[in-house]
Amino acid sequence: MKAIPYYWRLSAFYFFYFASLGGLLPYWSLYLHTIGFDAQAIGELIAIILATKIIAPNIWGWIADHTGRHIALVRLTSFLAALSFLGVLLAGDSYLWLALIMALFSFFWNAALPQFEATTFALLGTKAHHYSHIRLWGSIGFIVTVALFGWLFQYVSITLLPLLLVGLFIGIWVTTLLIPEKITVQQSIAPQSFYQVLKNPTIIALFFICFLMQASHAPYYTFYSIYLEEQGYSRDLIGQLWALGVIAEVGAFLIMHRLLTRFSLNSLLIISLGLTGIRWLLIGYYAESLAILLFAQLLHAASFGLYHGVVMQFIRQKFTDSH
Repeated sequence: MKAIPYYWRLSAFYFFYFASLGGLLPYWSLYLHTIGFDAQAIGELIAIILATKIIAPNIWGWIADHTGRHIALVRLTSFLAALSFLGVLLAGDSYLWLALIMALFSFFWNAALPQFEATTFALLGTKAHHYSHIRLWGSIGFIVTVALFGWLFQYVSITLLPLLLVGLFIGIWVTTLLIPEKITVQQSIAPQSFYQVLKNPTIIALFFICFLMQASHAPYYTFYSIYLEEQGYSRDLIGQLWALGVIAEVGAFLIMHRLLTRFSLNSLLIISLGLTGIRWLLIGYYAESLAILLFAQLLHAASFGLYHGVVMQFIRQKFTDSH
C-alpha cells in the first residue's frame, strides 16, 4: 500500500467516521428508547439527522467550491461536530434540548464526508482507482464498532453510548489533522447546464428510485434494533447482525467491477431493488427465525452495496465536475 499516496492517513479517517456511524445507527434508537422516548419521538429525533444531511453538504460544498480548501472545512466541521455532541451528555431526557443538539451536531457531522471524498480523490490523482482500497477501512470501522458495542452493552448500560460516540468523533477530528490540504479545481466543462440534466427522464427516474430506496431504509435504520430486541434477541447478537450486513456490503464492493462488465446498469439496478424488497418482507414476516434473519442481512449486499455502486456509476456518467 506504499504506492497509494497517504494510504494510512486517509484510511484512518474513513475508519473513525464509519466507526461512529456503526455506533450511531444501530444503537442511538435503543439509547433513546432506554431513556424513555416513544417511537414517534425517536423517529423525529433521527429524522433531524437525515434532514440536515440534505442541507449541510450543499452549504459546505458551496463554500468549498469557492475556496478549494476542502480539508480545512473537514477539520472545522469535525471539531464542531464533536464539540456540539458533548451537549447530549447534559441533555438528559429533554426532547427539545436533544432536538437542538442533534440539529447542530448533524449540521457539522454531515458536512465532513463529502469534502473529505473530494480531498481523497485530489490526493490520489492518477491512482483514483485505488479509492476502494481506502474506503474499505470505513466498512471495517463500522463492523468493529457495531460488534464491539453490541458485546459491551451486554455488560454496561447503553446510557454510556453518548460518551463512547464523543470519543469516536474526537478520533475523526484528530485524523483530519494528518491530511495535507490540496487545492482542487474543476477538470471538465459541462456540455449541458445542471437543470438541463435534471430534466432528463432517466435522471428523474433515477432520483425517484433513490428517494424510494432511502425511504424503505428509514424504518430499518431507525427501528431495526428495537424491533429485534422486542423479538427477544440480545444486543450482542443484534450488533453481530448489523456487522454481517456490512460484511456482505464489502463483498459486493469487491466484485462490483466484475458485475459492471457483465451486466447493464439497468439490469443491476432492477436486481438490487427486487432483492431489497425480498429483504424487507423476510425481516417483517420471519423475524423469529434467526436463519432467515441471517439471510436477510446478507441481502444488504444488494440493498446497499450493489445499489450504491450502480447509482454512483449513473451519476458519474450523467454529471460532470461542474455539476
